[in-house]
Amino acid sequence: MGFEELLEEVGGFGPFQLRNVALLALPRMLLPLHFLLPIFLAAVPAHRCALPGAPANFSHQDLWLEAHLPREPDGTLSSCLRFTHPQALPNTTLEGEGQSAGELEGEPSTVPCPQGWEYDRSEFSSTIATEWDLVCEQKGLNRAASTFFFAGVLVGAVAFGYLSDRFGRRRLLLVAYVSVLVLGLASAASVSYIMFAITRTLTGVALAGFTIIVMPLELEWLDVRHRTVAGVLSSTFWTGGMMLLALVGYLIRDWRWLLLAVTLPCALGIISLWWVPESARWLLTQGRVAEAHVYLVRCARLNGRPLSEDGLSQEALSKVAAGERGVRRPSYLDLFRTPRLRYISLCCMVMWFGVNFSYYGLSLDVSGLGLNVYHTQLLFGVVELPAKLLVYVLVRHVGRRLTQAGMLLGSALALGLGLLASSEVGSWGVALAVMGKGFSEGAFTTAYLFTSELYPTVLRQTGLGLTALVGRLGGSLAPLAALLDEVWLPLPKLAYGGIALLAACTALLLPETRQAQLPETIQDVERKSAVQPSGGRDVQETGPGLSGLRGRPSTEVLQQGLGEQKGRPAQSWSCHQCRLSVLIQP
Repeated sequence: MGFEELLEEVGGFGPFQLRNVALLALPRMLLPLHFLLPIFLAAVPAHRCALPGAPANFSHQDLWLEAHLPREPDGTLSSCLRFTHPQALPNTTLEGEGQSAGELEGEPSTVPCPQGWEYDRSEFSSTIATEWDLVCEQKGLNRAASTFFFAGVLVGAVAFGYLSDRFGRRRLLLVAYVSVLVLGLASAASVSYIMFAITRTLTGVALAGFTIIVMPLELEWLDVRHRTVAGVLSSTFWTGGMMLLALVGYLIRDWRWLLLAVTLPCALGIISLWWVPESARWLLTQGRVAEAHVYLVRCARLNGRPLSEDGLSQEALSKVAAGERGVRRPSYLDLFRTPRLRYISLCCMVMWFGVNFSYYGLSLDVSGLGLNVYHTQLLFGVVELPAKLLVYVLVRHVGRRLTQAGMLLGSALALGLGLLASSEVGSWGVALAVMGKGFSEGAFTTAYLFTSELYPTVLRQTGLGLTALVGRLGGSLAPLAALLDEVWLPLPKLAYGGIALLAACTALLLPETRQAQLPETIQDVERKSAVQPSGGRDVQETGPGLSGLRGRPSTEVLQQGLGEQKGRPAQSWSCHQCRLSVLIQP
């Protein structure tokens, strides 16, 4: 008996699984609250040099500022410089020191703001930019805070992936909850930028536990037929978190209290772990048959399934455990040992880098649209719902490859047209930005489904891990790319759009996987068997792997995949490696 048959006996989709999805909705919603928090946390309000000594009865504020602040090439008053000496204006007389300004010859000299900055606090009462003056020459540090955070996510994904396989999903999820809670509180209490940067980076490491652990903890209790449905349901929690962030950011304008508001729900998550089950599949791989039996019995009772005498016996579970433990773990090197698999891996890495780079570039840049940041964030969240629906329709009727390339191309075009409309921002500019965000979300959703079908079953989880790792690198670099506006104002959007276009072209180089049997072994990929038709039925509907293997153990398929592997039911691999669809979120 394989684990899939065992899961079928206790119920692969029922109240037990629905409760599990509901309990794991909290970490899914917390992810966008933290990942996109820099939109509010690191916002830079309008600012200018502090100008002490303005007369209390001075009624012409604009004239006072014009005498002290130089103008930028676009005609606006400078945010980062002031005149060394106030300038006398035509037909005006400034009190006090203003009389000496006209004595200077040539171009008036300017200096950086010697006494700090004054900020417009009408929209944000406090951000890290206003807290530590991360503007002008220091604005790179403001962007770097997001890069440090995403670099932490990248490192944490590797660490939690290894640790959760060794010590268990549930235990490491508790570690992630506690770490995020403690580090989030420490970040909110930061007394310096260095302390904040360190604690936010470590928070990113801890939050990676949510991205790595939650998906297997859901998938490994679901049967094949219902994973897509559960995936669509689970993916909406990310979108819900994005819209919730707009509301929380609107209600809380101080960055410290905002950080507390998105961190304290981790306390509820710690309590909810009392009802979250450990993965029975993982327990069996560790030989912990008695603990797996407890959870399987609980699952069967909650799903209303009668238990047979032999179905959950210690002997039957021990046989399943022996099958689960009898396989060598694949490594990242296996993805590059053969020509076609190496080709697929390299193309997927480029594609994932472009998907993440453009997604976070668009998501974190909500300025310049003529709307306040709260309305923009809400629109960016709402547009993800129709984007997911559009992807669901297109991948079934148009195909994975064209959908992936089309979504990336749409994102690049929206960015390009947005540059043309930048001189006159209005409804068209907002529409293009929202459309670009929708396309980038569609590209993200498609990437998981497309990539999971390109890799063979024996390397599917490993392939997704590598591409997601490269994707996180793209997400880390996206905030820094915004600094290119110092070189040329449109350059950041050109970078986001150009990388998205490159990723779209790369996606077209990959084979189509719609109406194709999923490859089980490396040999299947090398023989290009992944593009053979499967009876005209969509793979998403027929389930993972070779349809003829459904429910029947096969020792040959996996023996052909990796030389050191021993016989194992083919469907055992499928449980947590196939049909990932839209389960993982950005």
